[in-house]
Amino acid sequence: MSAAEGPLRVVLADDHPVIRDGLSALLSSVPGLEVVATAATGREAVRAAVTETPDVLVLDVQMPDLDGVAAATEVLRAAPSVAVLMLTMFDDDDTVFAAMRAGAQGYLLKGATQEEIVRGIHAVAAGEAIFGPGIARRVLGLLAGADRSAEPFGELTQRERQVLELLAAGLTTTAVGTRLGLAPKTVTNHASSVFAKLGVSGRAEAVARARRAGLGGAGQV
Repeated sequence: MSAAEGPLRVVLADDHPVIRDGLSALLSSVPGLEVVATAATGREAVRAAVTETPDVLVLDVQMPDLDGVAAATEVLRAAPSVAVLMLTMFDDDDTVFAAMRAGAQGYLLKGATQEEIVRGIHAVAAGEAIFGPGIARRVLGLLAGADRSAEPFGELTQRERQVLELLAAGLTTTAVGTRLGLAPKTVTNHASSVFAKLGVSGRAEAVARARRAGLGGAGQV
């Protein structure tokens, strides 16, 4: 966006108040940027993206209600004009790849400097892709045809895929939690994220899709 068109409008989404408020204050002091809303959960982030229609949504991966990758998927569907910049401490391959597939145009780690974050916001707003150190190499590997691209449900993280496989195998939420060493509430949160990323209405539809893709067999659990 040019200066004549006004400042870039930004929504910040992070579940940690100190980080969220600090980043809001930091960016609000930068000429050419305007923080129009903040969000503490994934669903709040999606709602703000739809109602505020910012130029950029700065989004953490680990969020209550709906994780950042699932929220990015919802934003891409409901507010496709909003550019998503992930700002997180997670740099594992599964999360990076899932975020890219969800439609995020940038991926920075929370150790990034103010200059790097501001540059990232301007880049994604202009339709460019930007990645933090070490992330670009992984994305290039993905674009070059990494093997994982051939896997079904590549948009899911490894943990989400495990949850889906066990649900497809007929396990209850409690049983899935026992198998993976997770609390039932955590399993439910992972399942909700799976449903959002797959664009399904609930467990039955997700399980049907998983079984059609060959998941849930006895050999996988």
